[in-house]
Amino acid sequence: MQTLREFTRKTKRGNILKIVREHYLRDDIGCGSDLCQYCFQNEVYQLTSEHDIKSSIFKFPHYIVLDTNVVLDQIDVLEENVLHNVIVLTTVLNEVKHKSSSIYKRLNEIIHDRTRNFYVFVNEHHKDTYADREPDESANDRNDRAIRLAAKWYDTHLHTSQASKTFQSSGRTATRVVLLTDDAGNRAKAEAEDILVASAADYVKSLEDFPLLVDKLSQKTFENEKQALPQYPPHLSMKELLEGLRYKKLLQGSFQASRENYLEGNVNVESYEKGILIQGRESLNRAVDGDIVAVELLPESEWSAPSEIVLEEKNVYADDVPSEERVEEEKEMLQQVQTAPAAERTPTGRIVGIVRRKWRQYCGILQPSLIEDTTRHIFVPADRKIPRIRIETRQAAKLQNQRIIVTIDSWPRNSRYPHGHFVRSLGPLGNMATENEVILLEHDVPHCKFSEEVLSFLPKMPWTITEEDYAKRVDLRDLYICSVDPPGCTDIDDALHCRELPNGNLEVGVHIADVSHFIRPGNALDKEAAARGTTVYLVGKRIDMVPELLSSNLCSLVGGVERFAFSCVWEVDNQANVLSKRFHKSVIKSKRAMTYEEAQALIDDSTETGEIAKSLRHLNRLAKILKKRRMDNGALVLASPEIRFQVDSETHEPLEVEAKQMRDTNSMVEEFMLLANITVAQHIAAEFTECAVLRRHPKPPPTNFDPLVKAARYQGFEVAINTGLELAHSLDKCVKADNPYFNTMIRILTTRCMMQAVYFISGSLQKEEFFHYGLAADIYTHFTSPIRRYSDIMVHRLLAASIGADSTYAQLLERKSNEELCNNLNYRHKMAQYAGRASVALNTHLFFRGKEEEEEGYVLFVRKNALQVLIPKYGLEGTLYLKGDKDGKDGLERTKSEVIFTFNEEDHTQRCGNVIFHSFDPVTVRLSLDSSNVQHEKLIFKLVKPYIKGFSVETAPEASTAATAQPPAKKSKKDKKKK
Repeated sequence: MQTLREFTRKTKRGNILKIVREHYLRDDIGCGSDLCQYCFQNEVYQLTSEHDIKSSIFKFPHYIVLDTNVVLDQIDVLEENVLHNVIVLTTVLNEVKHKSSSIYKRLNEIIHDRTRNFYVFVNEHHKDTYADREPDESANDRNDRAIRLAAKWYDTHLHTSQASKTFQSSGRTATRVVLLTDDAGNRAKAEAEDILVASAADYVKSLEDFPLLVDKLSQKTFENEKQALPQYPPHLSMKELLEGLRYKKLLQGSFQASRENYLEGNVNVESYEKGILIQGRESLNRAVDGDIVAVELLPESEWSAPSEIVLEEKNVYADDVPSEERVEEEKEMLQQVQTAPAAERTPTGRIVGIVRRKWRQYCGILQPSLIEDTTRHIFVPADRKIPRIRIETRQAAKLQNQRIIVTIDSWPRNSRYPHGHFVRSLGPLGNMATENEVILLEHDVPHCKFSEEVLSFLPKMPWTITEEDYAKRVDLRDLYICSVDPPGCTDIDDALHCRELPNGNLEVGVHIADVSHFIRPGNALDKEAAARGTTVYLVGKRIDMVPELLSSNLCSLVGGVERFAFSCVWEVDNQANVLSKRFHKSVIKSKRAMTYEEAQALIDDSTETGEIAKSLRHLNRLAKILKKRRMDNGALVLASPEIRFQVDSETHEPLEVEAKQMRDTNSMVEEFMLLANITVAQHIAAEFTECAVLRRHPKPPPTNFDPLVKAARYQGFEVAINTGLELAHSLDKCVKADNPYFNTMIRILTTRCMMQAVYFISGSLQKEEFFHYGLAADIYTHFTSPIRRYSDIMVHRLLAASIGADSTYAQLLERKSNEELCNNLNYRHKMAQYAGRASVALNTHLFFRGKEEEEEGYVLFVRKNALQVLIPKYGLEGTLYLKGDKDGKDGLERTKSEVIFTFNEEDHTQRCGNVIFHSFDPVTVRLSLDSSNVQHEKLIFKLVKPYIKGFSVETAPEASTAATAQPPAKKSKKDKKKK
């Protein structure tokens, strides 16, 4: 049956177009129920009589029809294995897809779980349930009517099917259909049309066997709250926001909350280098970190300066009224920053509306309540940038000392905190597996097991290289190829060789795992790798981008095993000048897989004269020439305080911690990986001018270097920042004979001034913008790590297509789709870095639990009330508070009057008597762990040397040399057994 829909549309030129759309209706679409005697069922029944839910308001068997708002708001309830025999209408499915892609994906996962009995009914193409749009009817009203029509049809249809004598003689109560909707208007209309209807909350509360499911209900408002006084200004309507943005009265950007000060944030706006400063609770106006907001810029006379005060919200409970202490705290902060010198002030504004919320699920803990038997609680997120969340739960006692997940539902004007609901528990607080799960969830790292569909695209084992494979590839199995990696590396994706040529030149090859051979474009394995974007490395744990069969087996270039590779081979002279290059897919057989230490030992041992040793010596010599050439061009040698943990293989707890050692072989591998990446970038950019995947590192704005320039100047050094070459030469000169770590600290500080390097598509920028500032390279990409980076897989496909080693495909050459992929890769890469740092912090805390260590360190920054101290041995930074604190934040029991520090703003020093602290001064500190805040444990730094009476802590007589001693390693169970 065919229906026609006609409507008119006005074109840009003012012409009126008449549009006619055909819509086909059918009479053979089944209802999916095993109770039906009339519908033709072409598959297994999905609505069955096996699952009857006990409800106190619907005391008979029933199926459920969901409204769109129920799916959008109550997806956490739907994901619980409680509700069965649920009818999902295509009207609802399409609306959900349009409004939230993430919830649409979650709903589809439920639908495809056959045990849940969720049935998709194509009501939009059924002749009895299709609802044509009436004149002057909104799209939303039409969809509501279509949902009611389908619910009514289902109920009538089942009633007819169950009217037979056979069914009546079975003694079974007739099954009805219940519509769940949270739209009061839709409920009223449904009741008027004799449809069984209920709100999601009323229905869930009526389920007799699942009382705790109520905790998962979305909480838009709490009872007895509607009469509370407003605590925030109203948000502008979407119409007002769009009008304000159109006429430039308002600015739009992403809101970033401060970690150090809960009353401060920043909105990144394109036309403002440092963004718009937001200060004070009312100006923040219910924005949550990540939200896209509209900002009203304040008059310049009201601009303020960023606060240097660290403000953490004190313990709060389920009351909404700010205490007098919190109000005074806010007033004091605002008064201080608004009286700052004009030169320090920055554009300041207030948030007047939310363009798009970016709420997600948050990990954290419940704050213990002072009221017994209450269901209302405060949830404290692990991320300090997220406000506390009010939830209702009936299982607070069970959830104490548990890490839990909560999601935000709303933030009314009359509530100090947003409202949310409990989603699930992760496990005991402090448990290593639980804390790792928190790190992965908080940094949005995809870490679920690979699905059966993804795994189905892996090669079938046992896998072997065929004669056809050899014929298509260059055979390099006879070359003395070897790999050099960190200890314990199983995902070996690069190997090297170097051999002398008859003409006196050298042949150098970089051989990269050919992952793109196994991952074909567009299949489930490829889509999963693209979504994950990168492998994530935590301490003692790795979250693979691709399944282990590829990452640690078929693609890993292990020694003595034939593997597929993508080879980049150069002919170079003895001064490392590239004379020619070629790319080809190859078969290699690595002669040896070595660690950096083993490779270094082989190079240094003059008695070693084998082919691998000769190859490594050539490579090492050439690498030094390449590195010097890069440095002369202005490439930067930066530094970061990196550490390595030795982890117990059974308990996964850290046994020992040490700074990472860098050897010549580290630099050797790095230089040839850089050369390969640059060579490949030049080639693919020439072949694909519009869609090559490249990587750039923007030059930082001059203001980024202010902390570096000032810190160096205080130490008597001038740092030039006009060009990378000037900066590199300046850093080389920052050397102090009495402080061997000084140059490293200057480079650590320089690293923090840098911009983030990002992936981009060649056609989206001008060539001069391709520049990689840190490497001083005109063009750069990532080619050398396809096992752990999806960007490299994209580059492999482009390179293969350019040399005829593989065919191209439409999406490979689509700029827009590749730009979207690059945006995801940039995000995933950033989150992976943050997750790795969080894992190091977690293991550092575990290592120091129950210990006190005295260590040598250096003052990195001098603050108004504290010293930022760097401990090179552990790669740690911490805060040494210099003034007494009424809250005891520094852990020392004393009054402010006993010890007085004076801060000099001109030279950024702190003086106490005859002791003066400058940036980069050596100090000795005692490290211990403060576990008073179970959610946010922190290392406490106490001064040992220089000694200040009444402030420094005494050195224990038996530990007078503890500052330089290695901490004792915790023995593993295996060591104890050996003893």
